[in-house]
Amino acid sequence: MTKPCNPPDPNTRTPKFKLPANATDAHCHIFGPADKYPFDPNRSYTPQDAGLDLFKKLQGILGLTRAVLVNASCHGVNNDPIIDAIAQSGGAYRGVANIDKSFDEKAIEDLDSKGIRGCRFNFVRHLGGVPDMDEFHLIINRIKQFNWHVVLHFDAVDLVTFEDLLDNLPVPYIIDHMGRVPTKDGLDQRPFQILLEFAKRDNCWIKVCGSERISSMGPPFTDAIPFAKAIIETAPDRVLWGTDWPHPNIKLHMPNDGDLVDLIPLMAETTEIQQKLLVDNPHRLYGFSN
Repeated sequence: MTKPCNPPDPNTRTPKFKLPANATDAHCHIFGPADKYPFDPNRSYTPQDAGLDLFKKLQGILGLTRAVLVNASCHGVNNDPIIDAIAQSGGAYRGVANIDKSFDEKAIEDLDSKGIRGCRFNFVRHLGGVPDMDEFHLIINRIKQFNWHVVLHFDAVDLVTFEDLLDNLPVPYIIDHMGRVPTKDGLDQRPFQILLEFAKRDNCWIKVCGSERISSMGPPFTDAIPFAKAIIETAPDRVLWGTDWPHPNIKLHMPNDGDLVDLIPLMAETTEIQQKLLVDNPHRLYGFSN
């Protein structure tokens, strides 16, 4: 039996912070609708429908025009939900796929032609834990020739466990949600210090999203700000931001996405850094046209 997910906050408020032109949500999902895009029978959770129409409405409220759609594990390796959304976006969306060893070079080339620019692996325990590492390395070798990157969803402890793996990855990699380091353990905790060391490397990118996931204080999640600021200061040209809408597997405090947008100027305090975080960096990595 899979766990049901809470729906996103239906009352998204208009944020006080005005996003720059062509701002990008670099981490978001499309869920269903299940009658069109059935969920994977082996999924670990079951979300409520949160399809493209709802996402476009969210973007309009927040002031976003670009997006990187990350195919969620509840859809397995069926990437149609994000491929179809990308096709309808007029070039405004890119995607990160879920793939397995059944995807050969031809299949990956086909995904690339449809706007996919990377693949994702979940290591977190609530989504099944460590993937098959032989399959992981096989896929990494296949995506190299397409200049794809790999997105890594870790628990904080994984930053310690898999330090050697990250030392030797032959493709660019993105660490999701600030490595899910718990704010209650402080800036000096070993996983976060390792994350900052990775941030200095040219092939490492980090998403300063998921404040609601790492916060120990709850809304408005301001205890995540020092962590985001430290990451941004370390790698201002390789940081990304996203909503993580519709926030799967949030148990305690479902965030309002307007509140999350209003954390941005507290993390990235100057217009120059905001431009990098929201526009220049994602546009460079994902090949958006200006």
